[in-house]
Amino acid sequence: MTYVVTEACIRCKYMDCVEVCPVDCFYEGENMLVINPSECIDCGVCEPECPAEAILPDTETGLEKMLEINATYSAEWPNITRKRESPADADEHKGEDGKFEKYFSAEPGEGD
Repeated sequence: MTYVVTEACIRCKYMDCVEVCPVDCFYEGENMLVINPSECIDCGVCEPECPAEAILPDTETGLEKMLEINATYSAEWPNITRKRESPADADEHKGEDGKFEKYFSAEPGEGD
């Protein structure tokens, strides 16, 4: 099992999860984070830290697409281990539907 960052993270990117991850398995894209499923130790400490409720265990149904996104982009985007400021408009996008189709970017973030 691993944890998966879902599209709920897109344009929110709160980064509270990054601070608590004991194995530093988060990677930063331009407007979302992903988890490297090979590095995640399934401890679950990140899940309750996410204000957008964007982190779920891969045992939840319907996460196949996002698991693939996490695996693909964690190999391309830079590692992030320290929380930074969230986007100024993060709260405006919290809970918004259809964020992947509207906003997903394959561009990398800054990382550490």
